[in-house]
Amino acid sequence: MPDKANITPSVLKWARATAHMNLETAAKSIPVSPEKLAQWESGASKPTIRQAEVLAKTYKRPFALLFLPKPPLDFTPLQDFRRKVAGPLSTSSVFIIREIRQRQAWTKAFYEENGEAALPFVGRFTIRSSPATVANDILTELNIDPESYHQGSPIREWIEKAETRGIFVSKASSIHSRLKLDSDEFQAFAIADAYAPFIFINSEDWDTAQLFSLVHELTHIWINQSGISGDISFEGVEHGQQHPVEIFCNQVAANALLPEQFMNRLPAATFGSIKNIYTIARRYGVSSFAFLIRSLDLKKISHVQYRQLKADADKAYLDHLHKEEEKRYRQERKDGGPSPFLLRANRNGHLFTRLVMDAYRNGFIQPTEASNLLNTPVNSFSKLEAFAYR
Repeated sequence: MPDKANITPSVLKWARATAHMNLETAAKSIPVSPEKLAQWESGASKPTIRQAEVLAKTYKRPFALLFLPKPPLDFTPLQDFRRKVAGPLSTSSVFIIREIRQRQAWTKAFYEENGEAALPFVGRFTIRSSPATVANDILTELNIDPESYHQGSPIREWIEKAETRGIFVSKASSIHSRLKLDSDEFQAFAIADAYAPFIFINSEDWDTAQLFSLVHELTHIWINQSGISGDISFEGVEHGQQHPVEIFCNQVAANALLPEQFMNRLPAATFGSIKNIYTIARRYGVSSFAFLIRSLDLKKISHVQYRQLKADADKAYLDHLHKEEEKRYRQERKDGGPSPFLLRANRNGHLFTRLVMDAYRNGFIQPTEASNLLNTPVNSFSKLEAFAYR
């Protein structure tokens, strides 16, 4: 008879609840009946060691944690800045937030232990500050000029410049093949910290939406407001029943990506056709819709022009979407999809991956700890590292 695991029932129930799983979903991972799992959670019976290990893996908790005498203190929930009508976070969202928070806590402790200096821009402003002033400060601090991106990829440049200043940025669209992240549920979140600020971007969105989310979350760091964001967009700059912090962060992002002085320098002909708008919007990493809304806000176009150009943009966007889907499909068939190590480097964040690699190679942390932090076997570090430095 297999050995039984002498776990603590209340801890087992807590682990499932904090994974946002119901009995039916969790029981399928063993598999056992929901009634059997309920018995384990009540203490009426015990799972085998193997069953308890599977549950710990399913809940993404250390196996040893299930043997604690009572549920441990967990991370304080991040403030939820999403609209009040937003539903509860799904299991996949809970897991990615927990994963990033664990990395942030490790990084903060590592930096403090090694005497790293605090970052001066964290909490430099508040939501009572001028959005244009905050936007200009972000651009200056990161050494970014929206009128002359150097790489031809605005989002890539923003991420690299942010990481150069010590801001950890990661992105992913799933936990694994069965746990996808839904951009309708949340688009991004930020952990504002003077030593180790972290940003996560839900990469299910297109690059233009990801870029706006990134700059929005950078603003969260500049005003020292950690939290989960939804409904991030140019459309939410002035309107909607959003949290004041979210409205402010949207305003800053709009000012940073399409500064007023830049918009003022554009010739009037730019605003006359959707073709011109599409060309310049693409160059600056924003969508045609974003450019139109910013143009309307700055009174570069009238409401009548906006409605007509938006109708043209809707049609152009659908055509673009169709072409992009075809291109992605052909590319995935050609090379079998992106490398799993590229996806892992993006999810870990390139700066975090390099930090852990350096700590491991310099003997500051053990191989097992480095492997757990990067979710990668030590013998595959070289493959992961190749993508972390791209």
